[in-house]
Amino acid sequence: MNLLSNAAVVMVLAAVLAAGLMYGMRSRRPFGTDADHATYTALHTMAQASPPLRERLSAASATDAAPHLRALLNCIAVALANDEGLMLGWDCDAQRDSDAKHHTNWVAEAALEVLSTGRQQVRHQREMDCGRANCPVRAVIVSPLEVDGGIVGTFGVISQRTAEAGVLRATAEVARYVSSQLELAELDESRTRLAYAEIRALRSQISPHFIYNALTTICHCIKTDPEEARELIMEFSEFTRYSFRADGEFTTLAEELNNIDRYLILEKARFGDRLQVKLQIAPEVLPVVLPFLALQPLVENAVRHGLGGKSGGGTVSVVAEDAGSDCVISVEDDGIGMDPHRLREEMTDSHLTGAHVGLGNVHDRLRGAFGDECGLVVETGPGMGTKVSMRVPKFSRGVRAIAPPTPGPSRSQPPVSA
Repeated sequence: MNLLSNAAVVMVLAAVLAAGLMYGMRSRRPFGTDADHATYTALHTMAQASPPLRERLSAASATDAAPHLRALLNCIAVALANDEGLMLGWDCDAQRDSDAKHHTNWVAEAALEVLSTGRQQVRHQREMDCGRANCPVRAVIVSPLEVDGGIVGTFGVISQRTAEAGVLRATAEVARYVSSQLELAELDESRTRLAYAEIRALRSQISPHFIYNALTTICHCIKTDPEEARELIMEFSEFTRYSFRADGEFTTLAEELNNIDRYLILEKARFGDRLQVKLQIAPEVLPVVLPFLALQPLVENAVRHGLGGKSGGGTVSVVAEDAGSDCVISVEDDGIGMDPHRLREEMTDSHLTGAHVGLGNVHDRLRGAFGDECGLVVETGPGMGTKVSMRVPKFSRGVRAIAPPTPGPSRSQPPVSA
């Protein structure tokens, strides 16, 4: 099953369930036609089942989702099991609890057969012969739950209706819906793993030349100005602690600027007056959330590539402006610039070559977090300096920063201006 089919699964499921649920539903007030009411109820119930299923298949998620899945099919009981046939979640009609539990052996047996064959299994009333007179159970139906072509579990139904084509199809469609949610859960986890892998890759690209030069500068200061050396060691310590912290895919603009301040203090100790810095930050955008280490690579590129090859040094400017619902951030230098075509190639290969530290990495993570319109925009040319800009929404659903450990005192803070 691919993700492009998920919407179709939901639409088909809603139609099938609407047809089956119309007969048992009564509304306290008019809700259009019976079909409208049934469709709304089915979709609402599916929406309630979705959040736990998006947490992957576990005892907790199966237990939370089971009542909603039973409501979708209006059956006696449902059961969710893992890929070993172990029951994870169960829900049944309280008035028919003993009847349902009397048939769990057939559910377990059918689940094992589903795991073996990969096909829906059915147990009819005549086959089960539970020995109870007037037993309301007419069928046990178990369908596979599939993710990326593999069976990850089973969905079982104990039904008071005979296993006719409509009942079998409805059960299979609910199982497909559950599978689609589990597949999305796997995708969410894959995206999270990828994001952390990209952060690790970006950390590995933090210039070893910068670390070597910073330590060399500190060593020189130990002899000439011990107090300056002590302060630089503190800045270097806080810089590395932030850059290599283990938690959080996102951070705030304020935290990112604090780390840039530490980086620039260390670089100015080496460059002296050859490096000038200008910051213009609107105070209202300081809480804006952006991907972790989204700005530091841009500033490092400005110093390392833009000004490093320019005799006499130059100026790096960092600007963050309030743009309505967005925050526009730019890092600009008046350095040597470069050929735009070469930059495009280096950004494309940056994860492998590290030529321009992490620009491609930052570009990809911005687009992944906020959409294609939020990637990096680079303006450059030989001898014209370089300006890198990004547009970040002030608020984005599902994106939040994790508060970092309390940093040590910094010698200075980034200046802010309206």
